Amino acid sequence: MNVWKGNRYKAGLDYGSHFVVSDVVNGMLSDEKRAFTQNCIPLYQKYYPEILEEIKGVAKGISTDWENVAAFLFCMYCFDVQNRCSSFAFCNNDKIILGKNSDFLTFVENVWDSVYYDIEGSYRFIGNTTAWTEIEDGMNECGLAVALTFVYPTKIGYGLNGGMILRYILEKCQNTQQAIQAIQKLPIASAQTITIADKTGKIVVVECNCEKVTVIKPSDNKNAVFATNHFVSREMCVYQYKGQDDCYSHKRLQTLQKAFEYQKEYTVSFAMDLLSGKKGFLCQYDRKEGIDTIWSVIYDLTENKVYMTKGNPSQKDFTVIPIALDSGQFINIINGK
Repeated sequence: MNVWKGNRYKAGLDYGSHFVVSDVVNGMLSDEKRAFTQNCIPLYQKYYPEILEEIKGVAKGISTDWENVAAFLFCMYCFDVQNRCSSFAFCNNDKIILGKNSDFLTFVENVWDSVYYDIEGSYRFIGNTTAWTEIEDGMNECGLAVALTFVYPTKIGYGLNGGMILRYILEKCQNTQQAIQAIQKLPIASAQTITIADKTGKIVVVECNCEKVTVIKPSDNKNAVFATNHFVSREMCVYQYKGQDDCYSHKRLQTLQKAFEYQKEYTVSFAMDLLSGKKGFLCQYDRKEGIDTIWSVIYDLTENKVYMTKGNPSQKDFTVIPIALDSGQFINIINGK
């Protein structure tokens, strides 16, 4: 687990100094991505200028131009479409849970990271990422948890991509309502769903892209929300990708729908069984296709615990990471992996 602590620029510099990734960064850039990034930078300067300081620190550490690192990060979810995930949140009998399977091409098994951020002037949080700086799921010291699922974009705009929006939320928001307001305020680049849960039990899925933001609340009889890799709201269906569903997004959504329809008690064990594929197809990929569940995570907002597998949860056991939120300290296991 990498620890980012203290001054934002120095935290980025410390990270970059230990990793030789400049060739990877530069090799994935194109003229289109560089031009896209140049149009996004002024919006980051307006809405999230401090993240640019971290990026400049990383760039200094790996000895490359900071705009190259920015282009690598800002274009994620806009041009690169290999990531597929399932997420859900529920509040039942005072138990508040957010769960996620992160599915990706198998090469990511060697590069994804769990992170702990304790940056000056921001809420502390733990999370997971397939790169750095951008975050794909996490929980902060306020007890706010978020999870990203990618949607194939039919339109992209200049602004913050999904991973940067999650990072913004975790650093700046205390609860679900503040997270929704942040998403509505920020210029959005990519298409995605964002599952959100807070310690009061308010849970939602936000479907959004560069043109529209829609908030999906739980149904009256089932206090649960869930998402895979396509839009389901009437307002967002106009933006739905019309190509082949090559990541079983609809099949995984059906599993989530049926599981929550028939399950009477929502518990941590139920969340583990669901993510592990015991309630239907969710993680049972054929690795010969080059895809698998890279990590699985359950954020228990009631007990201040995180359960995680490093690998497919049908084959790996969940391990618990205790967190102390109420004491004013944000503690997690940072030694070893």
